[in-house]
Amino acid sequence: MPLLDIRNLTIELNTPHGKVKALERISLTLNVGEIQGLVGESGSGRSLLAKAIIGLSEPNWTVNADRLMFDGKNLMTMSNRERRALMGKHIAMVFQDPTGSFDPANDVGSQLLEVMPVPKGTPFWRRHSERKKQAEKWLHKVGIKNTKEVMDSYAWELSDGECQKAMIAMAIANKPQLLIADEPTTNMEASTRAQIFRLLNQLNQLQNVSILLISHELENLTKWCNTLTVIYCGQIAESGPTSKIMEKPFHPYTRTLLAHLPNAEQQVAHKSMMQTMPGSIPALQHLPIGCRLGPRCPKAERKCVNQPLIAKDKDRNFACHFPFNRETDNDANSRS
Repeated sequence: MPLLDIRNLTIELNTPHGKVKALERISLTLNVGEIQGLVGESGSGRSLLAKAIIGLSEPNWTVNADRLMFDGKNLMTMSNRERRALMGKHIAMVFQDPTGSFDPANDVGSQLLEVMPVPKGTPFWRRHSERKKQAEKWLHKVGIKNTKEVMDSYAWELSDGECQKAMIAMAIANKPQLLIADEPTTNMEASTRAQIFRLLNQLNQLQNVSILLISHELENLTKWCNTLTVIYCGQIAESGPTSKIMEKPFHPYTRTLLAHLPNAEQQVAHKSMMQTMPGSIPALQHLPIGCRLGPRCPKAERKCVNQPLIAKDKDRNFACHFPFNRETDNDANSRS
């Protein structure tokens, strides 16, 4: 049984222009002990999906799903109190906006101490000191050297990178079953990024923590993730094992992303422009009908005005009428 099982999740937003589907028929499965990457451009709906999982919906949201299960429990039928009981201990999240996620009226240290675990059998008069030791230990693990200074500071006194590290320490201290990391290494230097990814990988390998890693940096996801899910403008484009997607992408969007990865061995003229996909992701109030990649897709045809259903090929899923690297039955028959 998968740890996280989502089937046909749709999120509609009430806007001044009427209702728009920010996410449409999203299906995602995350197994125990798996690191899955969720990649897409800014505005593709990745953070909306993460917030829907942990129950942080806004008043103007309408969330519908055929299935939204965590560890065999139906998240759609849970009360707010039951949902909150899962947070922190069983499901934790690293938010994309670190500074805005802390309470500005309290120092970072007091907020860290609230979630720090205490070893069983600890006398009550030593619990505060034990929590403080745990907080300093986890802050040091995520790359913060001046732990006392950070704990005594307010979030608005710290840099975005320091707030991000403190949030990561808060999220992983209880070793949750599921960790959702939304752009966890934003505003960090390269050495610290590598340290954070190694720490997350260590949690996965030693504590069997399942991780949903959200990012727009495809190169990093391909290094650390077992499986990969590509999302475009609120629709799933492709999902499957990372190695197989890297070798033979089916969806045109995935193929374009991989083709435009920076390559140090490629001979490029000095100060030349990097290759990009033509066009831009459409605004929510002007979404194209059918496949939302249609206006930018090199293989788009009249059939693409109908939304493609999720097709399966062994352990791969994709949503495209005209996929790459896949032989159709007609092609196979013509050669036989």
